[in-house]
Amino acid sequence: MQNRVIHKINTISEYHKVMGLPKPEHPLISVIDYGSIQLHCMANRGYMFDFYSILIDRDFKGNMKYGQQSGVFEEGVMFFMSPGQVFEVKAYEEENAARSGWLLLIHPDFLWKTALAKTIRNYDYFDYFVNEALFLSDKEEKSVVAIMENMAREYCSNIDKFSAPVIIAQLELLLIYADRFYQRQFITRKQSGHSILDRLEALLDGYFKNGELTVDGMPTVQYVAASLNLSAGYLSGLLKTLTGKSTQHYIQDRLIEHAKAQLSTTDQSVSEIAYGLGFEHPQSFSRLFKAKTSLSPLDFRASFN
Repeated sequence: MQNRVIHKINTISEYHKVMGLPKPEHPLISVIDYGSIQLHCMANRGYMFDFYSILIDRDFKGNMKYGQQSGVFEEGVMFFMSPGQVFEVKAYEEENAARSGWLLLIHPDFLWKTALAKTIRNYDYFDYFVNEALFLSDKEEKSVVAIMENMAREYCSNIDKFSAPVIIAQLELLLIYADRFYQRQFITRKQSGHSILDRLEALLDGYFKNGELTVDGMPTVQYVAASLNLSAGYLSGLLKTLTGKSTQHYIQDRLIEHAKAQLSTTDQSVSEIAYGLGFEHPQSFSRLFKAKTSLSPLDFRASFN
């Protein structure tokens, strides 16, 4: 989006005005029937919201972009965006096609002085790339939509001291459900499953064999994720679900497997192997090796003699 003006929307009321919607029932939270929004109002323009947004779009057909990541979709999806993310939609030609879904907007001020104000940052999917959107089953969608409708009924009724806690509880439940559904997606969707593991292993094997360790050291989580066109959070969640390991631990384990091969098939000293693997100090390599295998590098080599 170079040379494109980014339109910042600071409040939910401002969003309603831009979209030609009636004033929101509540200034800090809004559940919107997505069919009432004309996508061409936002098409081919960059936006930055100063609030959280959760979108279920059953009929999305088009190109959507967060920052430098984009994806083309031809089925319904669920997106999560945190405040400050740059967002752009490039719709297909069917601008007037029927649309359905729900959009939930939550201003951070609504979470003020609640535990969720801090814990919402723990839900990595707010920072996932657009190509990592959540695809819901019909049953899952019904659960999420029911929660959004409960929230809308609550803030549209007479506001009292229980209103905010009830809505916060519903929002927490929605976020927990979304977390559960993402764990399911890591397993059931091919793109988000074992094919990514294959690509990750090929990436690391190539990195180790091409001598990049000596020059650049151990690959970082950010480097690996970017090379796979994934966000670091999504890759971490995927690996946790499929392997039980964090991305960092997975990289370390693959490095140790590479070190084992060198210890068992070459006459290189431990120091030579350590330097070749990008360690500045052989002691650091030895500590990591023992932590992973319960053996020192020399003891591991001796076991092959």
